[in-house]
Amino acid sequence: MIIGVPKEIKDNEYRVALTPAGATELINAGHKVFIQKSAGTGSGINDDEYKEVGAEILDTANEVFDKADMIMKIKEPLPQEFKLIKEKQIVFTYFHFASGEELTKAMIDRKAICITYETIETDDGETPLLTPMSEVSGRMASFIGAFYLSRAQGGRGILTTGVTGVEPADVVILGGGTVGRSAAKVAAGLGAKVTILTRSARKLRYLEDTMPENVSTLKSNSFNIAEAVKGADILITGVYIVGAEAPKLVTREMVKSMKPGSVIVCVDIDQGGSVETARPTSHSDPTYIEEGVVHYCVTNMPGAFSRTSTFALTNETLSYALQIANKGWQKALKEDHVLKKGLNVCKGKVTNKPVADAHGLAYTPIDEVLE
Repeated sequence: MIIGVPKEIKDNEYRVALTPAGATELINAGHKVFIQKSAGTGSGINDDEYKEVGAEILDTANEVFDKADMIMKIKEPLPQEFKLIKEKQIVFTYFHFASGEELTKAMIDRKAICITYETIETDDGETPLLTPMSEVSGRMASFIGAFYLSRAQGGRGILTTGVTGVEPADVVILGGGTVGRSAAKVAAGLGAKVTILTRSARKLRYLEDTMPENVSTLKSNSFNIAEAVKGADILITGVYIVGAEAPKLVTREMVKSMKPGSVIVCVDIDQGGSVETARPTSHSDPTYIEEGVVHYCVTNMPGAFSRTSTFALTNETLSYALQIANKGWQKALKEDHVLKKGLNVCKGKVTNKPVADAHGLAYTPIDEVLE
């Protein structure tokens, strides 16, 4: 199989979908790897490193898309890339279809085979290709919240750590998954007073047992969310329902109840965001103020720490990419029910029900397209 890796074009997206080590594994398995010129530069990987392991460098994205059987990316294709995608071409990346109607319909029109990182799910409910980036985003979120809480950035002027005789910031975290756990560890390490809310009793017990003393847990329900949000200096949201648009758990009224200059870091904005007042932002223009509250809603947070993120992600994506390349997409999906869940759009049909429901589109079970 021919695998193509184009350079990412999303605002300030410095990650690349494949490291030289990943390219080596694919090439050793008998496949060809084409990398767009300078695709790895933002992650500290130069073209010569790819050449040394046998990958070929192509000048343009057009060439990469034209030659490849499978495209590996980091972020969803942008409108200027839609026309480059060929019928029956495999695109393996983060799509977040539930929050992108235009993208979903474009991939249907292109009749591409869209395998999404974020809906590959194990039997115990883990999302192995989302986890490493959720870990990065979660750890970033507490630092970002602390930064924007400064008066110079529009915040309340509170030092998250506190000082002798002055209390630290109140950090409220919505969601007890990888994002929430990672954010809580960092916020607690900074000395903040941390409250983490999640629906799962199992996760609550785990968090209660493993988190430091300055982290408390609450059952997530509308009353507890409203009360916690009202007292938050920093609110971090990391709610994820596999494949589906994030539920709006934090209403505009709740945001209005927050203290002026408080900060919201909406990590789940990729899936539409669980905060009613949240809208996507970019690294070049990361924040806005609404209802007196600073909102940080960057849709590609891990891109800021590109080298760490690139290597962490390739560690997880490579085994699945090898399956697809070695067996072909149909056989690979038939033989691996975990990978199978990643198929969201295939040859003009939507094969993920939450995505179909989000946009009022017809749903086709995956097994029907695999026959």
